[in-house]
Amino acid sequence: MMARALRLAERGAYTTKPNPMVGCVLVRDGEVVGEGWHQRAGGPHAETIALQAAGERARGATAYVTLEPCAHTGKTGPCAQALAAAGVARVVGAMRDPNPKVDGNGYAILRAAGVRVEDGLMEAAARALNRGFLSRIERGRPWLRVKLATSLDGRSALASGDSKWISGVPARQDVQRWRARAGALLTGAGTVMMDDPHLTVRLGDDTPFVPPLRVVLDPGLATIARGHIREGDAPTLYLHAPDARVPRGFEAQHAHVAVHAGLFDLDAVLRLLAERSINEVQVETGATLAGAFLRAGLVDELLLYVAPVLLGGRARPLFEGLHIDAMTQRLDLHIVETRRIGEDLRVLLQPRHASLPVVADAGAPRPAASPVAHG
Repeated sequence: MMARALRLAERGAYTTKPNPMVGCVLVRDGEVVGEGWHQRAGGPHAETIALQAAGERARGATAYVTLEPCAHTGKTGPCAQALAAAGVARVVGAMRDPNPKVDGNGYAILRAAGVRVEDGLMEAAARALNRGFLSRIERGRPWLRVKLATSLDGRSALASGDSKWISGVPARQDVQRWRARAGALLTGAGTVMMDDPHLTVRLGDDTPFVPPLRVVLDPGLATIARGHIREGDAPTLYLHAPDARVPRGFEAQHAHVAVHAGLFDLDAVLRLLAERSINEVQVETGATLAGAFLRAGLVDELLLYVAPVLLGGRARPLFEGLHIDAMTQRLDLHIVETRRIGEDLRVLLQPRHASLPVVADAGAPRPAASPVAHG
């Protein structure tokens, strides 16, 4: 039943941000009497939807919830009180909610009302599902994923900078699913000038999603009035040096961040995005900025699309600036998943330093009947 609740929760991957994904299943006498998932920020929570579906059958039922029921009033009322008022006899939670507004208070409300509470069932899977939300709450910065297309010989672009297209059409379509779950898509000024990306989500169907924020790291604001990245409905944020001159009319679309010797304080960049309630950041950029994030120890996931092509020794590497001169300095990675996407191979990796688990194949919400992957 908890696995079922987790599958339901993942249906909100594209729409709940910045809220966590939550699923709830109500069971009485071995029968599912109600279920639901949090579908969008500001909308009903999973527990409320499940209780509405169950009606009077909720009395005496067991509620399986993927995250501790909330204990505060925001745009909706406290779910812990709603469960208690409905007469639920038992609540089984996957994990405690670290949000200071909850953090044990939901369970306390339930216990005070005489509801039996158990916690920790499939906790690793629950943490993996909401790794972005947990990263923002527990570490004060979003979960960072670097997406790169690479040749078999580890090259990300030709010497000229041309990278269109290393990967095939199916891989590029797959990327859209990962974009849709991100709160922000981040790139650098060099990529904007070289590739002129849109950095938008194009799913090709009617799947609902919240457009991610487009973020451009541009110390001197050389790109602020140019390119496709300013087009469409998705918002764009320019991060720049404190002394950069901001053109009139762009005041609401920029923020300054410390820059030293032309290089951003990347940790400050991520903390600024966390303050804007961004849970997951997907970096789509060139070797220099990708290498800088990796060198700073800020990369949580690497999403590589490996194409069956060779670009040769003069082509650009995946990462610049790592300066590894001995095997003892190498960066160890854990392969979480490999999957063939068209003619390309998608490889999901996690640096060994990452402190939160990764769930495989998290790019798209699964249908409710599919199996749950464990982190």
